[in-house]
Order: sequence, then structure tokens, then C-alpha cells
Amino acid sequence: MTAELTVEGLSYAIGGRELVDRADLVAAPGETVGLVGPNGSGKTTLLRCVYGTLRPTGGRALLDGDDLHAIGPKARARRIATVPQDGGTEFELTVREVVAMGRAPHKRFWEADTATDVDLVGDALARVGIEPAPAGRAFPSLSGGERQRALVARALVQEPALVVLDEPTNHLDIRYQLEILGLIRELGTTNLLALHDLNLAAYYCDRIYVLRAGRIVASGAPCDVLTPELLAEVYEVNAEVSTHPTTGAPSITYLPRTAC
Repeated sequence: MTAELTVEGLSYAIGGRELVDRADLVAAPGETVGLVGPNGSGKTTLLRCVYGTLRPTGGRALLDGDDLHAIGPKARARRIATVPQDGGTEFELTVREVVAMGRAPHKRFWEADTATDVDLVGDALARVGIEPAPAGRAFPSLSGGERQRALVARALVQEPALVVLDEPTNHLDIRYQLEILGLIRELGTTNLLALHDLNLAAYYCDRIYVLRAGRIVASGAPCDVLTPELLAEVYEVNAEVSTHPTTGAPSITYLPRTAC
């Protein structure tokens, strides 16, 4: 299942300050689209406006033409899954119970799990590489990488068309960063994610939107967007950008200010 996400002139202001300012964005069905930009540029706020925890003060977000803020939370949750930045350590549940929470949008209150639900949970756990024994452990006892994989599994059992991820590689070592982003690419959904690591964004994203002070200042394929000029303007850093000989993706090397 997949869908097209269209963000039209979306703004979010609080206390007279525009955190997101008239953002336009498109994620085509099946695309993985990245949001990048410095801290405080508006990435998380934009994501929250898309998946519904914040209501835009202007503009709208559409999924296959349906205004996401004109439908109820449960209907929205049947179409959009989220993977938060913090890893969800507040859950005092087993891993399997956390993953099974993804079925809630498809069930009535207190409705028991069906055989189909159990199968979906088991399949999702297997797909993210969580074996039966760890699935019975307390969720907070997992490592950061294991928690992120469990939350991706929870998103899978929602059977969404769109998956929204806020810094899914945050605090993970490089192995888990690569595993999580590779898994996201294989989900078969439309994916919108915020990332800090520009080299990861260059490799795993089909297209990139660059935010600065709440505004989208560049968008396009990674090879078109991630230029030394843009990095100097948006991030205020010197960098060399080359094409990686193995991956074919842009490869960024940051230079100290004293470099000649």
C-alpha cells in the first residue's frame, strides 16, 4: 500500500514566530523523501503537521488528495504510521505488545487480537530481524537499535500508505543506522523522514528538501541539492562534494575552517 503526499503552503506559527513558513512538498507513491537542515530549521514541526499532532496555522497536507486534518485521528492512523525520534522508552510493555499497538487503528476499543493480527505482528518482527525470544522482553530493556527496529515493526503492522520518521538513526551506531534506513527503503510505502546525516540522506533518499529557518530553500535529487554552495549557505560549513565510486551517490567531506 502506498500513496502520494502533497504539502501545500503549510505554515505553523506559535507566539508570533513562524516555525514552518509556507512549505510545499511532494512525496510520490513509493518514494523516500528526506528533510534536512540545521537544528531548529523546522523539520520536526513540519513532520508533526503532516502526521497530525500539530494543526497547521496555514496551508494543508494531503494524502491522495484527502486533507489529513479533515479526517479523524483513527482514520488518519490507518493511513499514516510514525516512528518517533526518542525511541519510545516510556513503554512498560513487551516488545511484542508494543508492535501489536500498531493494530489499534484497525480495531474497536478493547477488541481482542485476531489470528490475523498475531500473524501480522509475527511477520513484522521477523522482517525487522527481531527473534521470538527478544520479542518477549520488556521494551525499555532493548538497545537503541532494537527499539527502533521494533517501532518500524509497529509501523508495518499498521499497514500504512505513508511512514513518517523523525531522525530514525538518532543515537544509533553505524551498523544500526544502515540497517534501519535499508529496511525503510524496503517497506514498499511512501516515506518521509528527517535526517541529520547528509551522507545517509544522499544515499537512501530519492529526493531531498532543505529547510532553513522554517522555509524550504532547495529541493530535488541529492546530486542536484547537496552542493558545496548550498552547504556553505545553509550550514555555514566548507565541504567538498564528490560522487562516490561505489554507490554513485554524493559523498560529502567536511573541511575545517583553517583548511586551504
